[in-house]
Amino acid sequence: MDQEELDTMFGFAPDYDAPVRYMHQTREYYKAIGYTTPYRWAHYLQAPFTKMTKPLSQCSVAIVTTAAPFQPDKGDQGPGAAYNGSAKFYQVYSGDTSRDHDLRISHIGYDRTHTTATDSNTWFPLPALRRAAASGRIGSVAARFHGAPTNRSHRVTIETDGPEILARLREDKVDAVIVVPNCPVCHQTSSLVARHVEANGIPTVLMGCAKDIVEHAAVARFLFSDFPLGNSAGKPHDAASQDQTLAAALTLLDSAAGPQTTMQNPIRWDADGLWKLDYLNLEQIGAEELKRRRAEFDRQKELARPNRVEKAA
Repeated sequence: MDQEELDTMFGFAPDYDAPVRYMHQTREYYKAIGYTTPYRWAHYLQAPFTKMTKPLSQCSVAIVTTAAPFQPDKGDQGPGAAYNGSAKFYQVYSGDTSRDHDLRISHIGYDRTHTTATDSNTWFPLPALRRAAASGRIGSVAARFHGAPTNRSHRVTIETDGPEILARLREDKVDAVIVVPNCPVCHQTSSLVARHVEANGIPTVLMGCAKDIVEHAAVARFLFSDFPLGNSAGKPHDAASQDQTLAAALTLLDSAAGPQTTMQNPIRWDADGLWKLDYLNLEQIGAEELKRRRAEFDRQKELARPNRVEKAA
């Protein structure tokens, strides 16, 4: 009896059908396009933890997102758009949760092969949170949501953006926070923000898809959805999955007994999990394509540079 027959007999899953190793994959990819100094991912062995002090049904809950407001003058930011560095933002922003917002993810490295980016509810769960408030699951949606700049600089996130987001959450008298990242670096940024908010007395739960990055950074509560990047809040055009994903995050927020508690979303993206084999798979990318991607990466850095200069000013 061969291994495949044994796997079938015992009901084992294929070896590939495991959480994507995003830190490893991105490290190997950037090495292949010419960046040989490996990126240092934020790593902690312990996480801060703040207990919930009242029932969620009495809590004001806020969203922190890495999605960017649509900017008509910054090129293609729609579904299927290529990576668009000019659409990036470098300062914390806030939005009124009483109205709808057009937030996009073209400025970050989500999974463009398996994510259509046609439904913003998969990365910005404001409608689902409103439904949770209407049903009485939470007390209310906080007056504002907040945008966290995706930043490779640990220092900027820890010393500037995290404290700014905390100050705004305190202004809004928020009781709990849902943090929703998209790309690999987004997951690190969001983890660092969640740690800072948690350490300063506000409970958090991070909803994400990059298990290795979040657990490497060590957060208080993590709802892991084994979905392609860009779908941390549920499946596209599937309100039931979005509500179920949010419900799981709220349950974790309310019930975690201590820090570094990870809960896995029971929803599967699809039956076979083959999408996991495609993310930055160097076996599928030829030398000429790698060369083209290096040139495009450098071009996008230049497109993003004016935004950085504007922030510095």
